[in-house]
Amino acid sequence: MRIDIWSDVVCPFCWIGKRHLEAALEDFRADHPGTVVEVVWRAFELDPAAPRHGESGHDESSAQMLSRKYGMTPAEAEAAQEQMAGRFRELGLEFDWRSARISSTFDAHRLAALAADHGLSDVVDEALRRAYFTDGEQLSDPEVLRRIGVGAGLPADAVDLMLSGDGFGDRVREDVEAARGIGVQGVPFFVLDGRLAVSGAQPVEVFGQALEQAIADRQA
Repeated sequence: MRIDIWSDVVCPFCWIGKRHLEAALEDFRADHPGTVVEVVWRAFELDPAAPRHGESGHDESSAQMLSRKYGMTPAEAEAAQEQMAGRFRELGLEFDWRSARISSTFDAHRLAALAADHGLSDVVDEALRRAYFTDGEQLSDPEVLRRIGVGAGLPADAVDLMLSGDGFGDRVREDVEAARGIGVQGVPFFVLDGRLAVSGAQPVEVFGQALEQAIADRQA
């Protein structure tokens, strides 16, 4: 079974959804030993116009972004971020929203594509999310991306080559276009075996039901 997941590494619901899917997969694999499940991460940019490292606006906080984008008062935006941090804590995750800074995720997605070619998708995905949500690092900063990539086990020369040009940019753009083609409006968005879609950070039980439906469809 293959699960394609459209996600952005600065999307809090994407990390929550990932954890819910992982919990459902643990039960699914126990019930269906021998069933191989391949998880494929697909790029999605929540804000394609977000500034790159060093550009004007790259120091905007996540709370400021919410206030600007959704017309919230600063107090409302901060309360929403604190509520999200609470959801993270329930899953053993940490969201330091006071430190999180908004920037382009295009290069982070390029790094993730490189990682996929080296069998390190999940390691790099976790490192990128932790860098943004927990450590307050900018995911458009080449030095941050290089440290994450090399630290995850990617060849330093491959990371440097990717960062110095537009390597894997086509892969990212193809993912984004594919999302548009199937009508994805937001992330996370999961497609099981190319047929069954699950949108959003659904509860563990919903993912479990979707997995059972997908394998039942296979056997029908």
